Amino acid sequence: MALQALQSSGVAFRRILSHFPEELSLAFAYGSGVYRQAGPSSDQKKAMLDFVFTVDDPVAWHSKNLKKNWSHYSFLKVLGPKVITTIQNNYGAGVYYNTLIMCDSKLIKYGVISTSILIEDLLNWNTLYIAGRLQKPIDKSPEGQFTQLLALPKTLQQEIHNIMDPPGKNRDVEETLFQLANDPDCGDIVHLGLLAIVRPSSLRQSTKGIFTAGMKKSLIYSSQKLHKMWKGWLRKTF
Repeated sequence: MALQALQSSGVAFRRILSHFPEELSLAFAYGSGVYRQAGPSSDQKKAMLDFVFTVDDPVAWHSKNLKKNWSHYSFLKVLGPKVITTIQNNYGAGVYYNTLIMCDSKLIKYGVISTSILIEDLLNWNTLYIAGRLQKPIDKSPEGQFTQLLALPKTLQQEIHNIMDPPGKNRDVEETLFQLANDPDCGDIVHLGLLAIVRPSSLRQSTKGIFTAGMKKSLIYSSQKLHKMWKGWLRKTF
């Protein structure tokens, strides 16, 4: 992304953030609305902007946001900030999304997550739902892979160990990771371990989205995602 475009995006993002309560410990944007994807550039201009807002006190933040942006919430808004926070923290991946919101002439979706839950996910990859949006590529040599495997959170290491260690072997986790680092299918095994973590939380988060977004917005959002997947499949096929 060119410097001028990056600066322009930063200004646009700050304007959007000005519509929300200021008590954010972290805010970041991600997805096709931020980073250029394969395909026509016009698609990026029309793409929905995805944000994550990290807050120290979700109850206080939702309370202020309800006063400021009442229309962003589904029917759950009538239950108040405490119930919204309970749903946010205890169901799905610990994030509460409001989607299909027009803000500063942009279509956006934003998720709210507590600072403590985000830190826990970044350290331990409990769900990888938000932490997975902040990952970087790794060194793929056997030595580099072993170093990276040893640095993975214990949650993922254990999932990989469960996949690779057949009953009766009783190998320790480090031995399993050393074997995996020299395996040409290393990436596939790590992917399976990640799926074992991500799939349950993603399913719970998607189910929660029906209530947090409301039925109408859920149907609209799902149809848009399916349309985007279909267009991507057509580009790859033809």
